[in-house]
Order: sequence, then C-alpha cells, then structure tokens
Amino acid sequence: MLEKLLSLDIELFVFLNGLGSKAYDGLWIIITKQSNWIPLFLLLLYVIFKKLGAKQTLYLLFFVAILVTFTDQMTNVFKNGFERLRPCNNPEINSFIRVVQVRGSFSFFSGHASNSMAVATLIYFTLRSHFKCFSLLFLWPLIFAYSRIYLGLHYPLDILSGYLFGFTFGFLMYKIYKTAQKRYFPLPVRD
Repeated sequence: MLEKLLSLDIELFVFLNGLGSKAYDGLWIIITKQSNWIPLFLLLLYVIFKKLGAKQTLYLLFFVAILVTFTDQMTNVFKNGFERLRPCNNPEINSFIRVVQVRGSFSFFSGHASNSMAVATLIYFTLRSHFKCFSLLFLWPLIFAYSRIYLGLHYPLDILSGYLFGFTFGFLMYKIYKTAQKRYFPLPVRD
C-alpha cells in the first residue's frame, strides 16, 4: 500500500513538475523565496493592527513566532527521521524531471507548506469574522508550496502532509491563543 502511494506521488510529481516552462522559472524562483512575500506580510500586519490594535497585534505576533518556530523545527525532525530524497536528488527521476533548484536536505515534509499553512490558519481564524472573503488568505500557502513542486524540490505528498501538519497546529495554536487572550488580554467590550 505504501509503495503504491509513493509511486502515485512520484507520478503526480512528474506530471505537475513537467507542466513548467523555462519562461516561467524566474517567476517561480521569486515566488518560493520567503523574503519576496514581505509585502503580503506587511499588509497582513497592517490589517491585524487596524482590527486588533497595537497590544493585541504584538500578542498575536508572539503566538505566530512560537508557531513558526515549532512547525519549522518539527519539519526538520520529520525530514531527518524519514530521510526521503528530494526529487532533484532522486537518481531514479532527476535525469528526466525539471530541476530548477537543488537543496541538500531531505524532502518529507515541506517546511514551506507547513509554516505558511500554520500561519495562514492562525491568522484566518483570528480575523475571519472581520472580513467576508478572508479565506483568500489560503491562496498564499497554495501558491507558495506549489513552487516547491515546480522547482523540483518536493513531491505532492510532502506538500499535502505539510499542509495537514500546518493546519492542525495552526488551529491548535489559535485555540491556545484565544484561551490565553481571554485570560490575560481580554478585548474591551463594545456597546
């Protein structure tokens, strides 16, 4: 069963990776770099500040920092535990796939997927009542993590597992955040 799942994962990766084109490689290299998302982060910070105020924004950022540290470190634990070769380093397929970037670390599961989904989940659940279409925030982890398949760095199962891990712990952190917020930083009652 696991063999079949991994085989399907590789087939899907080869298909999705093969959809790429040299003309778009530069765009996906820009998309995959975290620092290029700073404008989105600044926009989110502004929105959070406008809706929650300075104290609550700092409080939420504290929880975001804990969450990212946790998901990032757990990603490394899983990668070093499973030791799955990245597609770009897999001798069975790297001769016929599009390898746009190469990394020496292992593949399972994607830190890009887990970190971005965790943060998006925490922020979404925190601010969803303030915005009608705030679920569009989830486009960020979808595009961000797909770049890893495009570049030849992760299999779809790495991405999906990262999403699941990130969503789970993003939601749990939201629950912890809300509990702590009620106890230590209650929002003012509005008339």
